[in-house]
Amino acid sequence: MVRPLGVILAGGLARRMGGGDKSLLSLGASSRVLDQVIARLGAQVDQMVLNANGDPERFDEFGLPVVADSLDGFLGPLAGVLAGLDYAADHGFDHIVSVAADTPFFPTDLVSALETASKHMDVPIALAATKIEGGNTVRHPTFGLWHVALREDLRSALQDGLRKVVLWTDQHGAETHVFDSGEIDPFFNINTPEDLELANKMMETLA
Repeated sequence: MVRPLGVILAGGLARRMGGGDKSLLSLGASSRVLDQVIARLGAQVDQMVLNANGDPERFDEFGLPVVADSLDGFLGPLAGVLAGLDYAADHGFDHIVSVAADTPFFPTDLVSALETASKHMDVPIALAATKIEGGNTVRHPTFGLWHVALREDLRSALQDGLRKVVLWTDQHGAETHVFDSGEIDPFFNINTPEDLELANKMMETLA
């Protein structure tokens, strides 16, 4: 069985970090955020690509194919998902699994759990979720399993102005898998300098 293509979404503008690539920030004693993301996802898939805009050479040392958004204008994470789906379709994959490049602690069973959720409900999309205080569920739509057959529908939706991920995924009956939050929020993402400081403390906990 061919495992999904792993797609690391790094196409954001990082405004709250003052611009630049959050994924290239130092994390821990001798790594960067992207190193941690690649290590976690690489253990769960056979092949990965990096969705990023601008000069791809800044990621050369990671040895991953870099695919830019399929549509112009920085249209958000769905544009990165579309770029991944287009790459997957050209390289013989039926599905992709997307992860955010600024979220270094996502679950080590992300791919298998999303595959199980998708197959169980026979739906083309499965999204990660966690429980929050009060028992409510919050979805993390940049962490999802997506079937390649959806790419033209997604392309049309983006061209028509859709930007909010869950509005589109709900149209396709997306299933969710609720992950255990544990002591460290697995979907903690780095948006600010304060977040980066906290992420470094989390790394010490995991060491």
